[in-house]
Amino acid sequence: MDLDDTGCRARYLLRDRDGKFPALMDEILAEAGIQTVLTGIRMPRMNAIMERWVQSCLHELLDRCLLWNERHLRHALHEYEQFHNRHRAHQALAQAAPLPS
Repeated sequence: MDLDDTGCRARYLLRDRDGKFPALMDEILAEAGIQTVLTGIRMPRMNAIMERWVQSCLHELLDRCLLWNERHLRHALHEYEQFHNRHRAHQALAQAAPLPS
């Protein structure tokens, strides 16, 4: 994927601490101006949990909204976060909301 043609560039790479990523990869990314951010230590389910949240956000919010700019996106994400944490039913909680108000 070439982001230079779109006028934007990647600034961060989020990855786990797997040994398949050599130190050379981090050096090459750093030279390109991309900061590598590692996931938490001893948190094997972190990627799965975040991938599920991102997928829910995409399907429930971003697929249904036309966003005008970054400010509008941030506002929509804040509203979705409030909905997700206070009102949305969660299967793991017997269809209860995490933070009932």
